[in-house]
Amino acid sequence: MTNPIPLHNRHQAVLPDWLALYYDRPIELTHGEGRHVWDADGNRYLDFFGGILTTMTAHALPEVTKAVSEQAGRIIHSSTLYLNRPMIELAERVAALSGIPDARVFFTTSGTEANDTALLLATTYRRSNQILAMRNSYHGRSFSTVSITGNRGWSPTSLSPLQTYYVHGAVRGRGPFAHLSDADFTAAAVEDLQDILGQARGGIAALIAEPIQGVGGFTSPPDGLYGAFREVLDRHGILWISDEVQTGWGRTGEHFWGWQAHAQNGPPDILTFAKGIGNGMSIGGVVARAEVMNCLDSHSISTFGGSPVTMAAGVANLAYLLEHDLQGNARRVGGLLLERLRAIAAQVPAVREVRGRGLMAGLELTRPGTDEADPQAAAAVLEAARAGGLLLGKGGGHNTSVLRIAPPLSLAVAEAEEGAVILEQALRVLN
Repeated sequence: MTNPIPLHNRHQAVLPDWLALYYDRPIELTHGEGRHVWDADGNRYLDFFGGILTTMTAHALPEVTKAVSEQAGRIIHSSTLYLNRPMIELAERVAALSGIPDARVFFTTSGTEANDTALLLATTYRRSNQILAMRNSYHGRSFSTVSITGNRGWSPTSLSPLQTYYVHGAVRGRGPFAHLSDADFTAAAVEDLQDILGQARGGIAALIAEPIQGVGGFTSPPDGLYGAFREVLDRHGILWISDEVQTGWGRTGEHFWGWQAHAQNGPPDILTFAKGIGNGMSIGGVVARAEVMNCLDSHSISTFGGSPVTMAAGVANLAYLLEHDLQGNARRVGGLLLERLRAIAAQVPAVREVRGRGLMAGLELTRPGTDEADPQAAAAVLEAARAGGLLLGKGGGHNTSVLRIAPPLSLAVAEAEEGAVILEQALRVLN
C-alpha cells in the first residue's frame, strides 16, 4: 500500500536540513535510459547533469547492468582481505591509463574518501600536515577534505586537522590576475605560490588541485599552469595531487585526464578519481607511484572499497567508454554544444561567461552590466529548464550563480541541440 504522506514531507522528517534538494517542488527520479530520465509523475527529462557527473556513459547501459547482475549472482561482497579478480582487473587498467609510472591503485567508495586517502598518503610521506589548495576549490565532505575546501558555501567549519594555504590561479575570469594575458596570469600565479612558500614553515606536504573546478562552477586556469607550479613544487619536494573526480575519463574531450593539459613537467604524484567510472555505482580511488602509496607503515583494509559488484561495473563501463571513443564524442559534441551556448548567451545580458571544455560547460549568471553574482537568476533558470524537460546543475564560488552542464558522454548531436533549445527558452525568464 502506498504511503499517503508526500515523499518530500517524509524526507524532511528524517533527513538533515542541510541535505540540499533541487527545485521548489523536488522530484523523484524513478528510471532512466540513455540520456533521459523519468520522474514519479511520468515526466521525461533530458539529463544534462548525470547525477553530478556520475552517470558518465548512459543511464541503464546494458553492458554495465549485465556485469552488475552477473557479479551479484556470484558473490556481492568479500572485502579487501581476499583476492578480488574484478578489483585487480580494474586496477590494472586504471594504472596503465593514469600516466603515473610504477602506479599503485587503492579503491574507495567516493571521491571524498579518495581525496581523504590522498591527503593521508601525502602528509605521511612528507611528515607534514601543511597543504596547498586552490581558492574556490571543493574536495569533498569529510572533516579533512572540508578543511582544504576553498569554497565557503561547502565548508561548514573552520576547524581543521591540516594547515592549509590557498593559492591563486584556478579562476581565470575573476580576481586580481583576470586582466592579464594567459602567460602573465601563469607567471603571477607562480609568483604567488613562491610567496606563500616563503611564508610557510617549510615542509609542505602537497598541492591538491582540480584541473577544472567542479562545484566551483567549472572554472579553470590557463593550460600549463599546474605544470609551471610543478617546477616550483619539485624544488621543494612537494607532491602534486590532481583531483580528477569530475575531470577524469575523457569528459574534457581534449584529454583523458585533466592534468594532461598541464603535463609539460610530467604527471602528478597522486591522482584521485570517482564519479563517472562506476556509471552510478559507488567507486572512488587513488593512484600513486609505489613509493608514495606504500609509505604507510600500518595495516589497512577497505570493507566496501573494491567491492566485486562495483568493480565489475567499473570494468564494463571503462571498456564501453574506450571501445566507443566517448572521449572523442565529448570533444566533438561538446565543442558544438559550447559554440551553441555562446551564441545563445550573446543575446542574454545576464550571462557573464560561458566556459568549459568537452561535455563540461558552465554559464555564469550575474546582474546585467556587473560582476555581481545572481543566484536567484540561476535558480529561476534551473526551474524553467526543468519545466521544459531539461535537468541542469548549479555551482560557483560566488553565491551559486553558475549553471553546470555535464551530460553523459554518449550525448548525440541532436540531443545537444534539444538541450540548447530548452535552455535558450529557459533563459528568457531573465528578460
